[in-house]
Amino acid sequence: MAGGSTRTILIALGANLGIAVAKFAAAAVTGSSAMLTEGVHSLVDSSNQLLLLHGRRRATKPADALHPFGYGRELYFWSFIVAILVFALGAGVSVYEGVLHILHPEPATSPLIAFIVLGVAFALEGWSILAALGDFNKGRRGTVWAAIRDTKDAPTLVILLEDSGALTGLVVAAAGLALSLLTGNPVWDGLASVLIGVVLGGLALVLLYEAKGLLIGESADPKLVAAIHRLAAGRPGVCKVHEVLTVHSAPTMVTVIISADFEDTITARDVERIVLAIETDVAAQFPIVARVFVRPRDSKVEALDG
Repeated sequence: MAGGSTRTILIALGANLGIAVAKFAAAAVTGSSAMLTEGVHSLVDSSNQLLLLHGRRRATKPADALHPFGYGRELYFWSFIVAILVFALGAGVSVYEGVLHILHPEPATSPLIAFIVLGVAFALEGWSILAALGDFNKGRRGTVWAAIRDTKDAPTLVILLEDSGALTGLVVAAAGLALSLLTGNPVWDGLASVLIGVVLGGLALVLLYEAKGLLIGESADPKLVAAIHRLAAGRPGVCKVHEVLTVHSAPTMVTVIISADFEDTITARDVERIVLAIETDVAAQFPIVARVFVRPRDSKVEALDG
């Protein structure tokens, strides 16, 4: 029931661990603030991937008496925690280091090493973002922004936005270092670090907004809801389908509640048979639906319930 691909998360984890080690080593040699910021960013990303893997494992736990709808939303909880870490650690440390370097500028040394590390990091981050895009595009319809708003696959969204921020940060870090060398003014390096923090902060806010919505509970794709409505309304004995309520408990786990009126001429036993048929058909035709409940609003059934 967990979304995304474990392979994609492992690719991102491996890339970020290697990049973090290289960046910290380069920062120690060159004294670059932006490079140190990028090292912290990669380290935070590595921790985030570990949290996403933990969330995926927890989300696959079977339902029990205490959690009858399963643990799928743990994936959304840990995605929310990751968004907080990106904002607090990634963006916060970046801005702090940048301001510190602006107030107390130090010229970078061995810039060639820094540019080599940035180039290698860009290649590795590109590899990671291609894997994330592969997962993201599988269910994408329309523009990228619309897909970001509509997706229920929080882990893939986290990795995609993290990698996008990482690639942007690498370009900004390289520009800051280059300007510092060309002008002889190390303040550019600090400004680059602050800009990286602003970019990460913006991406983190998008992640927080999307993860919060999924954690609270979002409805399924409107096309899925409409298809379920047609299926239930087309069943003989059903007069009218009032509403189809859906909620995602995980990226590939939806709970459905159908409210319907039944013909007055049929018996309560017939209503039970139709309800069972609707539940069976919905589960068979839409694998994403984990549970479906039909709530009769027929007067006979309500009388029997009363």
